[in-house]
Amino acid sequence: MRVSYSEGYYAPLPDGHIFPMGKFRELRNYLIRNKILAENQITEPKMADIHNLCTAHTSKYALDVWNGSLDKKQQRRMGLPWTKELAVRSRLAVQGTINAGLMALQDGMSGNLAGGTHHAMPGYGEGFCVYNDVAVAVKVLQQAKWVKNVLIIDCDVHQGNGNAHIFAGNSEVYTFSIHGEKNYPFRKPPSTYDIGLPDGTKDKQYLSTLETALNRIFENFKPDIVFYLAGIDPLETDHFGRLSLTLNGLRERENLVIESIVTKDIPITLLLSGGYAPSVRETAEAHAILYESADRIYKKHLA
Repeated sequence: MRVSYSEGYYAPLPDGHIFPMGKFRELRNYLIRNKILAENQITEPKMADIHNLCTAHTSKYALDVWNGSLDKKQQRRMGLPWTKELAVRSRLAVQGTINAGLMALQDGMSGNLAGGTHHAMPGYGEGFCVYNDVAVAVKVLQQAKWVKNVLIIDCDVHQGNGNAHIFAGNSEVYTFSIHGEKNYPFRKPPSTYDIGLPDGTKDKQYLSTLETALNRIFENFKPDIVFYLAGIDPLETDHFGRLSLTLNGLRERENLVIESIVTKDIPITLLLSGGYAPSVRETAEAHAILYESADRIYKKHLA
């Protein structure tokens, strides 16, 4: 299994900012240290072309981010103060997801040690999301005729409003979001299939609901590739989550989702999405569960 990663995924933020920007490097180091990944499995993306960004974003917004032309209101909505480093990391992460999609088609499974920025809209960013890497990757792969039907499975605790909006009415892209009903975003454009969970939902209810949903989806939709947004913010310890998954429940979720796709021989691309554990280290280690599960399942499937 190959993954995308760049040291450029890190961009400095003001002291005390809630977004755990250090998690990308911490995750990469954890996966190498624990032999879940080897150095030769990591590929470094270049920056996504503006032309490709404009498949999902307006040219004005794509260029405003790059040129630093966002006003204060736009930056507040994005939740991140603009810097050139932020603009660079955003383009790198988008290309990382495009590359991961291509690698999944070649190898069956791949990942980006970033990505899943599902709140970004065509003309603005929000919720710590600058560009929508998944929407861009889907559109690039479809335009190149690599894929036709695409399934987005979004298990971030926050509904994937950007993807729901961008792919509204598109029968070739199935958007599924299982999230906290009362959590951000407060305006939730309809996905193909949405499940809003009550605050405090625990492992058993979450996993049962998800398993039923996956069975329903695969009965009705046959994707050429799946993009899996594996947010860890449903954890009980998450700063923003409001659900009550344990680490064991998170591991069972990853096993459930990945097994349901790999056993059908559908290529899968793994993406981080959100996570705000008490520390950067804990955030990275929770994200690592995705890759621990993926590595085990991938090797078992190949055998």
